[in-house]
Amino acid sequence: MSKILVTGANGFVGSFLCKALKELNHEVIELKSSDGNIILDETWNKIPATDIVIHLAAKTFVPDSWKNPELFLQTNTLGTVLALEYCRKHGARMVFISSYLYGNPASLPINELAPLSIPNPYALSKKAAEDYCRFYADSYKINMVIIRPFNLYGFGQSNNFLIPEIILQVLNSKEVRVKDLEPKRDYIYITDFIDAIIRCIDSHRFEIFNIGSGESFSVGELIQMIQNICGTQLPVISSAEKRPAEIMDTIADISKAKELLDWSPSTSMYNGLSSIIQQYRQAKS
Repeated sequence: MSKILVTGANGFVGSFLCKALKELNHEVIELKSSDGNIILDETWNKIPATDIVIHLAAKTFVPDSWKNPELFLQTNTLGTVLALEYCRKHGARMVFISSYLYGNPASLPINELAPLSIPNPYALSKKAAEDYCRFYADSYKINMVIIRPFNLYGFGQSNNFLIPEIILQVLNSKEVRVKDLEPKRDYIYITDFIDAIIRCIDSHRFEIFNIGSGESFSVGELIQMIQNICGTQLPVISSAEKRPAEIMDTIADISKAKELLDWSPSTSMYNGLSSIIQQYRQAKS
């Protein structure tokens, strides 16, 4: 078993990941936001040596990146550089959790060799972090895997994100209000994503993996599916408001992960949504 440092351990993904790693009998060192700022050397200097770093800590809410791009650059890019320096110091491997970086793709599904396009400051900060990861892998021979998740969802995700926002409206309101019904996304359920991360920790070569479901759903389709699960027929009101540089559809080509990681998602969209809704209802009762 390995000694693994998980940054962002108290976040949405981190909490699921740490639990899963411990169940596999790995020794887990949890770096939480309360343990210090990841852009400060003093935070990293307090952490004991580990075999592997799974670097999750990041600012992730895209609308906030437009308001404060400097904060995203500092946390997501500089924080990753310090994580890489920690790996260099201790000879650790890294699994870096990046982001969707393909903008409006020329074709679907999207594989790892598709051209990158940076539609927002959040993506820019992650692209810069990826560049540092590749540099450290090439120049300092750090064993490195980069994961590009498509749209994650699961119980415990911040209410700022689309799926919990819709579910809470369906469960608690008399109508569902959204900005735009048309954009489609490839959604990957949290436990499937955790499985993909765990399959990367023994890698000893540089790889980039897209992790998604291989299919996409529009906002309107999600609302309909959630209402079907909940047994409601609430009116749906859309302001038809388009976000800056909106991406209209994403579908991950996950053939590389299937081949090299022997991984594929096991949770359908319907089953994933049903599980979340059940947990919201249990939490409320």
